[in-house]
Amino acid sequence: MEQTDKNTPARSGGTAAPKKGSGWASKIILLALVLAAVIVYLAVPSAHKAVNSLVDMFRTGDFEAMRAFIAKYGPWAMAVSFLLMIFQSVAAPLPAFFITLANANLFGWWQGAILSWTSAMAGAAVCFYIARILGRDVVVKLCTAHALEQIDGFFEKYGRKSILVARLLPFISFDLVSYAAGLTSMGFWEFFIATGIGQLPATIVYSYVGGMLTGGAQLLFTGLLCLFALAILVTIIRSVWVSRQKAKAQEQGADAGGKE
Repeated sequence: MEQTDKNTPARSGGTAAPKKGSGWASKIILLALVLAAVIVYLAVPSAHKAVNSLVDMFRTGDFEAMRAFIAKYGPWAMAVSFLLMIFQSVAAPLPAFFITLANANLFGWWQGAILSWTSAMAGAAVCFYIARILGRDVVVKLCTAHALEQIDGFFEKYGRKSILVARLLPFISFDLVSYAAGLTSMGFWEFFIATGIGQLPATIVYSYVGGMLTGGAQLLFTGLLCLFALAILVTIIRSVWVSRQKAKAQEQGADAGGKE
């Protein structure tokens, strides 16, 4: 009988397999928090307007608007940035690197890197537990069925290495991966450690580039080139890694055939 990889997202009935610790109490608490957030969004005009403005800011990719939004909170700017990163994590797949660039530009590259990395880790944990407690149907509503199915395929292909590999690839949404991981039987700390290691390189590079984004179009152009080069480099590394894995699998298949 074929065994199912413990990290493969469950699809039967559209929900994840039962997991320890996902009792009714945690579900009720999380549902209450979600319901409260929805009520505030719908009932308070200023909250409705603020959330819509944030989503538009992410979608348009306006770096200056993001920087100005965070900076206007003065001594509370870091706390606002931290919450903003969690917000974009839950509202997948909004791009997070704009916050990382703004953090580095406002607070210096290394302080910005620490802020971006810790807040991204918090956002990943929130996504993981939303999926684990509320199940696949809720995740589908947050990030669409098609997007989740693509990540499901990634998990099926790479198994236990999925989290670390996905975090190193700039074209895969961190937040979708976090949601998908919560739908598996993967332990939280296994997920959290792989996420922390995988997110660190991109956070450092984006933060360093973000610290350069002052002084006009020339530095902005240089920064964008660095990001583009990073994406190409990671893609090349991934291609080499996949080729080696395929060659290794073929060799193992040939050896098994020879023994038969």
